[in-house]
Amino acid sequence: MPKASRILSYFEALNEATVQVMENDPSVFLFGLDVDDHLGINGTTLGLSQRFGEGRVFGTPLSEDAMTGIAIGSAMAGQRPIHVHIRMDFLMLCMNQLINVAAKAHYMYGGTVKVPMVVRSIIGKSWGQGAQHSQGLHSLFMHVPGLKVLAPSNAYDAKGCLIEAVEDDNPVIFVEHRLLYGTKAEVPEEVYRVPFGKAKVVCEGNDVTIVGISNMVVECLRANKILEGVGISSEIIDPVSLMPLDLKTIAASVKKTGHLIVVDNGWTACGASAEIVASVSELLGDRLIKTTRLGYQPTTCPTSPVLEKVFYPNPVTIAEKTFSMVKPGSPEWHPSPELAELAYQTEFKGPF
Repeated sequence: MPKASRILSYFEALNEATVQVMENDPSVFLFGLDVDDHLGINGTTLGLSQRFGEGRVFGTPLSEDAMTGIAIGSAMAGQRPIHVHIRMDFLMLCMNQLINVAAKAHYMYGGTVKVPMVVRSIIGKSWGQGAQHSQGLHSLFMHVPGLKVLAPSNAYDAKGCLIEAVEDDNPVIFVEHRLLYGTKAEVPEEVYRVPFGKAKVVCEGNDVTIVGISNMVVECLRANKILEGVGISSEIIDPVSLMPLDLKTIAASVKKTGHLIVVDNGWTACGASAEIVASVSELLGDRLIKTTRLGYQPTTCPTSPVLEKVFYPNPVTIAEKTFSMVKPGSPEWHPSPELAELAYQTEFKGPF
């Protein structure tokens, strides 16, 4: 880790990364719905319009398709736009632009065209957000060649990944879980980069490999503490980059533990968890391993807090699934329901 680190929140790290790339490169600009308002997209864009002016930081109309077209065109012309979407759900309104234009232009024009743009999109529950404001749709973008997909789980990676994404010559989908914004970590003051396609082992263990995606890294670490009480040693891995995906690090861990659980912030069917399980199984060939997945329940995102408790994975459900996999045939084990509360629930103050 570079020197001169201090503690920053996730949103402060993203804000600082944006300031640094904009100071270093005049071709970088940032725009999106309400990026210039007094709340600054959960604090990530606070002060940027005052610092860099309305020509480089500005709000947009509710027209995702047209605004994405502007981002793509400016990127092709040599600019490096950062386009902020308050929710990933609304990327559905610009899918043609992202998938049929941004992702394919470099290939279709024989490498003569680059599309260096970053699409920041927010996923995850808050309170009562429901069916159209809570979805984690990152697996849709993992499916498309030409797009890179990042999902940093902490402030250190958030800053380094954003700088790396802005400097990359390809379109990057930058996934931010809204309930990570208040989490804190050591973050260096200087410019640094977190490379794509390199997973991190955040906790070493011997009995089971648990891969957490985005905010689920936090909850997997809490589940690990619960599992320690019953003698299970978990190795927790954060992919950081979903595409490109570092399968070798995950496979090496699974080769050691023989067990793999992937916990996603999305649905399991055809999702990131399915891709990781299938790819690791292919890499390990005939080696006998046990695998399973956790994610959204197979229904539309609910609004009711009572239903949300069942819909999303939590430390208890992760721990229970791990216990049943590692110790088959043992009596059922249920940790205290109080431990099921997600790490951020007592801290989160509202949707924006």
